[in-house]
Amino acid sequence: MVEFGRLSWVISAWMGQAMGSAIDVAVDERKRMAHQVDSLDLLLFVCLLILTIVTLWTFKRRRMPYLHESGLAVIYGLIVGLLLSFTGSPRSESSLFIDNAHSAELFKFTEMEGPPNQLLVSVLLPNVSQPKTYTYEFKSQVDSEDANDPIKQKATFNAEIFFYVLLPPIIFHAGYNMRKKHFFDNMGAIMAFALVGTTISTFVIGLVMYGVSRLIQEIPLKFLDVLYFGAIVSATDPVTILAIFQDLHVDPMLNGLVLGESLLNDAVAIVLCSAIEEYAKVSLNGGDLFEVDALLLTLFKFFTTVFGSIGLGAFIGCLTAIVTKFTQLRDYTLLETSLFTLMSYSSYLFAEICGMSGIVAVLFCGIFQAHYTFTNLSDESKLRTRQFFETLNFLAENFIFSYLGVSMFTFSKHYFNLFFILGAFVAIAVARACNIYPLGMLMNLGRQQKIPMQYQHMMWFSGLRGAMAFALAVSNTATPVRQMFFTTTCLIAIITVIFLGGLTTPMLSILQIPTGESSEEREELISDYEQPMASLPSHTNRSYLARRWKGLDQLYLKPLLTHGQPTLMETLPKELTFLGRWFTSDMQLQTQSREALGPRNGDEMMGTSAKDQDDPPLLGVADQD
Repeated sequence: MVEFGRLSWVISAWMGQAMGSAIDVAVDERKRMAHQVDSLDLLLFVCLLILTIVTLWTFKRRRMPYLHESGLAVIYGLIVGLLLSFTGSPRSESSLFIDNAHSAELFKFTEMEGPPNQLLVSVLLPNVSQPKTYTYEFKSQVDSEDANDPIKQKATFNAEIFFYVLLPPIIFHAGYNMRKKHFFDNMGAIMAFALVGTTISTFVIGLVMYGVSRLIQEIPLKFLDVLYFGAIVSATDPVTILAIFQDLHVDPMLNGLVLGESLLNDAVAIVLCSAIEEYAKVSLNGGDLFEVDALLLTLFKFFTTVFGSIGLGAFIGCLTAIVTKFTQLRDYTLLETSLFTLMSYSSYLFAEICGMSGIVAVLFCGIFQAHYTFTNLSDESKLRTRQFFETLNFLAENFIFSYLGVSMFTFSKHYFNLFFILGAFVAIAVARACNIYPLGMLMNLGRQQKIPMQYQHMMWFSGLRGAMAFALAVSNTATPVRQMFFTTTCLIAIITVIFLGGLTTPMLSILQIPTGESSEEREELISDYEQPMASLPSHTNRSYLARRWKGLDQLYLKPLLTHGQPTLMETLPKELTFLGRWFTSDMQLQTQSREALGPRNGDEMMGTSAKDQDDPPLLGVADQD
């Protein structure tokens, strides 16, 4: 009897090991298949980008102005998404639908905190004495009829990949490649359109859509819901129009206004979305009724997030400038470029860790890197960083637009409501007008260089929706309300990018906006730190804020953060000259001595040391700055 019991125990143990081995084999096979299908999906988008580039090259040669790379990427994505929706996918995934899972703990947890991040399922396997516990992670809400649809499951956009991989290089490139002169000359108007205007747009869209929601009976909508939708679709992305502006050399003031407003507008829209969510969280009644305390707390959170993110991004940009100024990293261009890239990306991560906006932080980090750090880099690193981030920006933007087109046919959670979609198009047009025209009129009261009415018409027309609105909408599609927001946002982005982007050139002609202006392409990526203070032009057309910033910048910031002239020993009070010497680099002292000796003698005496300090120029590549 004892021998039989021992034999039974051995057989059970052997069968348990065999069952475990079978599970390992099954898991390995699933991972192999998932890896293969992931590779196929990535190859699909790579082919889409290649096709977009080749078609764009053809269009540029034939001068076809009615379609840009963004519109091409969306159209190709729509075609591929349509084909995928009919042809299916080789992915094979197993799923188990558990109906009517009655659990008091699960119901209570979901009601209070939403679906759990992980679900622990206890399974009693045959011939195994103890049950096995398996962990399943929450992805999203899935309709029961779509639970086994592999294409729709795979094509779901991962918002984390967008916010941590695709978005930072796009935003950083916008700040790093910005024409700072046009930005700072119009800083007051840009801040007004981006900060005040985006807030106006959010509330106008919210009010219009709240009225439209009264016609929608199947989905109850709160005012906070439509206000959140207003913040989502207030994020403009006129990448197509800006590219056409650059090709046609549109007036720099109009280009600067549209570019600057679109950059800060994206950041403000993200912070507004977070602020609305914060209000719903701190409100005692879930945001159903107006509460003064919750509103004040939300406003405090909004402004601390905006200005805290600006300060953090500026700090990391200045820190990078200090490191590149007082080290000899320029002698090792690979290390210099790598440090520059990592420090820039860290601004986004630091802001997210601190509960601030990574978008705002990395944008202003890019602006400060271009204004200060860029002047300290070697010639090779200047060329590398510009081309590297320009390439990343191009690929990331077109990847997102391609995915936008694909998702229209492969996403499983679309919720189409005709009243809501038509109302949204009317709302964004009205909100854009309420943003541009009143603020433009107010800005002209205090501006020496007025914003002409045809420029304001073009700014209204430039309010395309794109990558940022899509990302904000896709970040949460768990409920029918958010699914309707996502579907409407996708349609708005697709239609505005394709049609409004294609009509940009005719609109410029209709409004008689001058083109062919001097583009000043090479003006901005090297700042005017090389010019002595006395030779700098007095920019009388600048706003008060821009003039104050210029003075602070020339007297203290550029001498501190760059190798430029004058040094802090000249600009600081005499009592602080010793402090200025600590923050003056050897290169600044050499340049100062050379200027004091005169151009000819200085070059003869300092020629050898200057050659030691600077990297040799690249053969065949002139400094673009």
